[in-house]
Amino acid sequence: MKRMTPSSAWVAAAIAAALLATPGRAQTLTDFPSAISVTGEATVSVPPDLAQVDAGVTSEAKTAREASDANNVAMAKVLSALKAAGIAEKDYQTSRLSLQPEYASSATRGIGPSPVVGFHAGNRVIIRVRDVTKIANVIDTLVGAGANEIGGINFMVSQASKLLDDARTQAVADARRKAEIYAKAAGVTLGAPLSISEAGAPGPVFRSKMAAPMAATPIAQGEETLSVTVNVSWAIKEAQ
Repeated sequence: MKRMTPSSAWVAAAIAAALLATPGRAQTLTDFPSAISVTGEATVSVPPDLAQVDAGVTSEAKTAREASDANNVAMAKVLSALKAAGIAEKDYQTSRLSLQPEYASSATRGIGPSPVVGFHAGNRVIIRVRDVTKIANVIDTLVGAGANEIGGINFMVSQASKLLDDARTQAVADARRKAEIYAKAAGVTLGAPLSISEAGAPGPVFRSKMAAPMAATPIAQGEETLSVTVNVSWAIKEAQ
């Protein structure tokens, strides 16, 4: 009988180990259950409870200093008016400052570089209005105090995630409805859900509206539509 060398013995042992491991590996591959994955959606309409108003003051003068000084005085009046109207200081914040030269038009400059004929100074502020029924009053206050720029209004829903709780239930039900359609078409039966995940993070919904400064500014707040999307994977029951 031929004696096995150490090297051949090692090879034989490695082959035997691989053969023994094969069934275990095949078992691992079958551990992944069959599933149907779908997306469920639902919406809810709610009135906004917050708003942001973008407003500012633009001043013009011959020199940069004069434009800046005039703008500072004008914005100080606007901020004082907001405070007098009962807007808390934490609810308004400067969003942009600007100081830019104004050049002569091509019709008057002649030949050569355009000369500087003046300066524009600007100061913008964002006001958070916690009572949306007072937006018109806030805009009228701004215009009355000298604000000559009203950029727009953003309506918001502050508790969007909480308000979406019922919609989440509806979204899961929508996902099950779709999954049952696919299961019926495939001739299988749904089992328990394997995973449920919400797509994205629900946050405040913003809708911008331009506001025209006029006496008793009319504002229509309307409703906001909040939406939620869930991804659900359902197990497929094995045939009995």
